[in-house]
Amino acid sequence: MSPTQALARKWRPKDFSQLTGQEHIVKALSNALQQNRLHHAYLLTGTRGVGKTTIARILAKSLNCETGITAKPCGICSICMQIDSGSFIDLVELDAASNTQVDNMRELLENAIYAPTSGRFKIYLIDEVHMLSKSAFNAMLKTLEEPPMHVKFVLATTDPQKIPVTVLSRCLQFNLKHIPQQQIADHLKYVLTQENITYAFPALQLIARAAQGSMRDALSLLDQAIAYSGENITEDNIQSMLGITSQDYLVNLLKALTQGDGAGMLSIADEIEAQCLSFDLVLQDLATLLHRIALAQTIPDKLNRDAHEYPAIALLAKAFSAEDIQLFYQIALHGRSDLSLAPDEYAGFTMTLMRMLAFNSDELAKNEYEKPSQPKGDLNKPENAIIKKSTSAVEQKVAPPTPSLHNTAFQSLNWTLLISQLNLSGMSKMLAQHSEAKFLPTEKIEIYVPEQHKHLLEKKYQDKIQTALNDYFSKPITLNFYIGTLTGITPLETHNLEAKEKQAQSIAHIEQDPIVQQLIENFDAKLVTSSIKPIKK
Repeated sequence: MSPTQALARKWRPKDFSQLTGQEHIVKALSNALQQNRLHHAYLLTGTRGVGKTTIARILAKSLNCETGITAKPCGICSICMQIDSGSFIDLVELDAASNTQVDNMRELLENAIYAPTSGRFKIYLIDEVHMLSKSAFNAMLKTLEEPPMHVKFVLATTDPQKIPVTVLSRCLQFNLKHIPQQQIADHLKYVLTQENITYAFPALQLIARAAQGSMRDALSLLDQAIAYSGENITEDNIQSMLGITSQDYLVNLLKALTQGDGAGMLSIADEIEAQCLSFDLVLQDLATLLHRIALAQTIPDKLNRDAHEYPAIALLAKAFSAEDIQLFYQIALHGRSDLSLAPDEYAGFTMTLMRMLAFNSDELAKNEYEKPSQPKGDLNKPENAIIKKSTSAVEQKVAPPTPSLHNTAFQSLNWTLLISQLNLSGMSKMLAQHSEAKFLPTEKIEIYVPEQHKHLLEKKYQDKIQTALNDYFSKPITLNFYIGTLTGITPLETHNLEAKEKQAQSIAHIEQDPIVQQLIENFDAKLVTSSIKPIKK
């Protein structure tokens, strides 16, 4: 019985049409090959398993196929078959990680002057090229400047920052991106269908997420999943294999959080520990769930409504405010980074949960949410739903009528600017940033807080603002807080608007740059606007 070939090797793409997730590279290289606009050196950058070596081998076939230079190599001629089997003598592959010295590079370059044995071009594929020594790069530089007509270099690296600029400037560079999870899952589905193995698609989505954008890693995990699950790949098996937290644990954690149920949250933490799951991965999965809840609140069309956990996500999106989700997301991220500093992982994890509970105030838990007393079960069932109470039960102060205006200097103060000069931090600063102030005669200030942030109105936070104002003006200030509708925008909203305006200006400036426009036009480049950050002055 012959050994089974690894899926990553068996399903390696043989031409550009089989590549997944690198359409921008395929388009650029295909156009260049069709127009016979060939470069002597190509640099492929990207993380592991995204297709650098695969693209290099397809390019070698395109340049040497017996049908001629083409973007669609035949795959059946002797040269194409030799390249696929790794026996083509004019394709020289060098692993720079294990051949870093200048002598290896000199030997390779000395042979470059000789014509190819059977192909049209001699192709030098140097993997992890950033590992070469400085002297080895210098030895390569002369050949890159004046290469023989029959030589093509294809350099691949996961760390282009370590390549000398003198080498970068002589290469046509292509950046391979992470492959989207949905495309990975769809490809795994195709592979398993061809292999006649049954599967549950949610299990493939878990594998795709664990692969983190790497198709090779996804296929390796799929090999492991087949060995673990046999001929039927289920979601439970993949969760067990990968040590992934069940969504039920995470959903029930957040349900308990809406109730202010600290004991319930710790009970779930104990269950997670009993399952020997990694708390680091649990926090990672919790952050992912919070991200999906935030999407459900702001851009619901981005979520797959057919996913089995969608009803629970939609329910939690209504149970929390957008600000709460943003805060809990940050707490989860910080909790994960602090795990190594905690006395043990259990303490670090439960402390993170308690931090979420502390920011989810008792008033919010008691007055805004309620859950019927039912046994734990499916969140989709009405009897287990989280129901938002009417806020009419909250007693509110009624703001007094505004007196006639005088004392112009005091009344013309800017609340946003004043906050930036006060010695505030933590929740007291958050309360001030989410409020609107009216400056009245005889040094009186009325602060209005919107309904959705009334849980910030704890006396200790009000007292800190009172003290900060007294210190700033060097005399007692009369300060009153009210819950009500705001007429303007809060300091936080002002800050966010200014940040968005600066971001938009920065993006516009980069888009109008002549060099950027030339790159987009000539090389089908794409501007990653999320990477543009305004310069802080």
